[in-house]
Amino acid sequence: MNKPFDLPLLGDDAPWPDHLHHEATRIDAGAEARRQSAGDRVGISRPHESAHLHVAGAAPYIDDLPELAGTLHAALGLSPVAHGTIRAMHLDRLRALPGVIAVLSAADIPGPNDCGPIVHDEPILAEGKVQYLGQPVFAVIAETRELARRAAAKAKDVLEIDPMPAIFTPVEAHAAQSYVLDPMHLKRGDARAAIERAPHRLKDVFDVGGQEQFYLEGQISYAIPTENDGLHVHCSTQHPSEMQHAVAHALKRHAHHVHVECRRMGGGFGGKESQSALFACVAALAADKLGRPVKLRVDRDDDFLVTGRRHCFHYAYEVGYDDEGRVLGAELTMVSRAGFSADLSAPVMTRAICHFDNAYWLPDVAIHGYSGKTNTQSNTAFRGFGGPQGAIAIENILDSIARKLGRDPLDVRRANFYGKTANNVTPYTQVVEDNIIHELVAELEATSDYRARRAEIAAFNAKSPVLKRGLALTPVKFGISFNVKHFNQAGALVHVYNDGSILVNHGGTEMGQGLNTKVAQVVAHELGVGFEHVRVTATDTQKIANTSATAASTGADLNGKAAQDAARQIRERLAACAAEHHGGDAAAVRFANDKVEVAGRSLPFSAVVAQAYLDRVQLWSDGFYATPGLHWNRETLQGKPFFYFSYGAAVAEVVVDTLTGENKLLRADILHDVGRSLNPAVDIGQVEGAFIQGMGWLTMEELVWHPKTGLLTTHAPSTYKIPTANDCPPVFNVRLFDADNPADTIHRSKAAGEPPLLLPFSVFYAIRDAVSAVGGHRVDPPLAAPATAEAILRAIGAVQAAAG
Repeated sequence: MNKPFDLPLLGDDAPWPDHLHHEATRIDAGAEARRQSAGDRVGISRPHESAHLHVAGAAPYIDDLPELAGTLHAALGLSPVAHGTIRAMHLDRLRALPGVIAVLSAADIPGPNDCGPIVHDEPILAEGKVQYLGQPVFAVIAETRELARRAAAKAKDVLEIDPMPAIFTPVEAHAAQSYVLDPMHLKRGDARAAIERAPHRLKDVFDVGGQEQFYLEGQISYAIPTENDGLHVHCSTQHPSEMQHAVAHALKRHAHHVHVECRRMGGGFGGKESQSALFACVAALAADKLGRPVKLRVDRDDDFLVTGRRHCFHYAYEVGYDDEGRVLGAELTMVSRAGFSADLSAPVMTRAICHFDNAYWLPDVAIHGYSGKTNTQSNTAFRGFGGPQGAIAIENILDSIARKLGRDPLDVRRANFYGKTANNVTPYTQVVEDNIIHELVAELEATSDYRARRAEIAAFNAKSPVLKRGLALTPVKFGISFNVKHFNQAGALVHVYNDGSILVNHGGTEMGQGLNTKVAQVVAHELGVGFEHVRVTATDTQKIANTSATAASTGADLNGKAAQDAARQIRERLAACAAEHHGGDAAAVRFANDKVEVAGRSLPFSAVVAQAYLDRVQLWSDGFYATPGLHWNRETLQGKPFFYFSYGAAVAEVVVDTLTGENKLLRADILHDVGRSLNPAVDIGQVEGAFIQGMGWLTMEELVWHPKTGLLTTHAPSTYKIPTANDCPPVFNVRLFDADNPADTIHRSKAAGEPPLLLPFSVFYAIRDAVSAVGGHRVDPPLAAPATAEAILRAIGAVQAAAG
């Protein structure tokens, strides 16, 4: 039998299971064509607006921009120790090197030496002490990047640092009560009493590792002095306004002096939300001091050593449950590795606490969150922003309960689902009003042949002593909005030129996720024109002010609504103009397929625009949107932090080699809720990418710090493994759930960026299921994430020992 790919784990002569031959119909092309002919421009699968440029190598990123005459290059001198007092810096030795123009330290910063996004505890350049190995201490500015890097690499020769004791793990930090911010506590009912009354109890610990964003385009900023003390900063960032504020504060300037622009990023994943500030500030400081353009582009190793990533978490929990596996009481302690400063650890922990429930009703619960201060890089945002770390804890608990009771984990998960009209309030008091998890999971259970495959896998495992297969179905409920209410706003500008072409600018940033494509579709739909007539320009603080980060999966929700508002105002003006000239009611004028239907006549859109221009009708407009109905008390951790929830579920099947610990994902079936999709092709791409990225986090992406020096030893692709095309399953069935968003979002769509990252929980628990099969499912496997081959072998050894 011809196999879809060579799977060494099954052997060359092994039969390929019949259920792995399956193709998915994912997009209804006929329905889309009918909608498009009717004039719809949303709900249509279109290529990414820059796809043709990406594949041709013609999409310019910041390092591709032509360098102005006189451009200098910066490099960072990094601390060679994890914690210590700076006794001396012999920077004159570096200033004397060939090609070096200047060497800057904290003393050269005219304003506050700080780039912390919330708590002001993160220096741009270390001052007085160093707090992690890799912390920037000085910046070398030279004629070329190579000369700057060579000089900066001599940091260990010019820095005198007296070492101090260091903390590297969250467990050590918790034991020392070393935190970057105050602990958080959320309670409902009496968890302790409920646990003690329960027929069954479970008490355990669990660990989940962090994850490097590994954006293809590294951190980069290019700062150019402009007239009257101004600076133009090209920055690869998810948050241009925050970069504007950080640079302005560091230089003691007003925000209007600083112009930040970002056309596109080569990936962000949260790593360029706050942590691009250090690089923007250093480049801007150097450009301002020297009066010349300065570019700072770090290489991959330095990017790893300087910047933070997804927080790793340590969990200790105790739960009480009944004979059906229903959780009656739960107490959870979560400790994250925050790193040396607060960065975004507070909202990350908040979201982790708010996602411990995932899709489940927890009647009595106590959740404790601690952000451990360690002498490591300051961890930050990463796709999911704490949500995955919170939700995986309850999934681990339910998976263990199922094994204790000898029940299918899916049945235990279903027994704990939120109800529709009862048992539908989260621990933080938000009512779950849009619950579709029951229908969605039931549909996926049927379409994936879950029950039949479960029986087939059991039969396979009974006859296979070395290779063990595992299966798991896990659900997702993910809240959408920023936890901070005032971040949930956006602005946009729409210009209609007198030839009928349209230019759009909005406050979101494009990092490959297709935001600009969706916004262009929204504007094209609103004005009834073809997609090709709309162009979206670079995110620019001189066009849209006070923007929020493109994060929390709100990019299309916020900026799409703002752009729609602007386009609607122009459409209404054009309709009034057309009705005035041709009769009829302005409200009855219809815009579709590049035509304007008015009083029985069909006019080209461009002709109506030209007439409006002659009539002096305003052909540009701003738009604004603020998400309604949100409120949050950060002291009590209660309120309505989310506008709506996104749902999804995935079934994963794996095979594990019990002799080597190797595993392979054989098949994945996904059913995900994106409401009424703005662009099904883009959304399916987001689901697929998030699934593989999350699978990497949970199975192979292992971060290792040297236990004595604090050096991040996995600081390059040679030592840090991310998924490749070969890690994708040969059968990958991805479908979008057919349901509108009950909330009034842009065309009733839902976010697609972060929620799917929780879908590969199914892969981790399928591996756990396969390991459990080694002991006949009588022993709960002590498997930590990432489930590397070593971790799997340790878990197998523990199961074998316990099973005798």
